[in-house]
Amino acid sequence: MEPHHTTRIAHELNVTPPQVAAVAALLAEAATIPFIARYRKEATGSLDEVAVTAIRDRLDQLKQLDERRAAILKSLEQHGHLTETLQAAVQKADALADLEDVYLPYRPKRRTRAMAAREKGLEPLAAGFSTRAGRILKRPRPVSSTRKKGSPRSRRPSPAPATSSRS
Repeated sequence: MEPHHTTRIAHELNVTPPQVAAVAALLAEAATIPFIARYRKEATGSLDEVAVTAIRDRLDQLKQLDERRAAILKSLEQHGHLTETLQAAVQKADALADLEDVYLPYRPKRRTRAMAAREKGLEPLAAGFSTRAGRILKRPRPVSSTRKKGSPRSRRPSPAPATSSRS
């Protein structure tokens, strides 16, 4: 766990940094929240289950944020977009949504099958196919004489029903 996370969580949840560090260490050892709250009060400074749960949840959020930040910085560097100001903006982002907002303009587009075909040099082949397909589609179709009378295409509209006039 990052040391700056300990102070940040302690400040946000109004507990001391040693309490946060103790809870983090116990959670790393796979201790459950009820166990920590009931049997490790001396280590946590008598934190209740609600406080231990809040610390655990915030630790998970910050861990996910750090992982996503590292992935975004790696992607920006690979694509040649990383500048000092952009790196500072990514490092400054406090929430996952803010981080994604910073990354959005630089996010690589989804790779489609057409893009993969173009990369392999198959675009001229596709262009030739489309012209041949266009010629096939433009050919006149022979009219089929096997259509039955009364089929949906040959129906004539039925005459309008007679209206009765009563006086």
